[in-house]
Amino acid sequence: MPEQTECGVPKKKERTEKEYKDLVNRLSRIEGQVRGVKGMLERDAYCIDILVQVAAVNAALNSFNKILLANHIKTCVAQDVREGKEETIDELVSIIQKLMK
Repeated sequence: MPEQTECGVPKKKERTEKEYKDLVNRLSRIEGQVRGVKGMLERDAYCIDILVQVAAVNAALNSFNKILLANHIKTCVAQDVREGKEETIDELVSIIQKLMK
C-alpha cells in the first residue's frame, strides 16, 4: 500500500520528463529480460544458463533501485528535512533496510 500523508491522501512524486523516460526505459529492458528468462524455461534451457540470466535481471533491478533511491534522497528527502519533517529520515532508514535484505 502506498505511503500516505497525514490526511490519508497517497503521497506522489512529480518527475521530470527525462527522469520518467529513463526509469520507464530501464523497466522496459528489465521486463524484456524477464520475458527472455521465461522463454528460456519454455525452451528447456540449461539451469545454469537460466540462473545467469536471472542474476542479470537482479543486477538490473538493483541498478534501477539505486537510481530511484538517489533521486528520492536528492529531492523528496532533502526537501522534507529542510521543512523539518524528520519522519522522512525514519522512512528512508526503513526502505534502506528492506532493500538490503
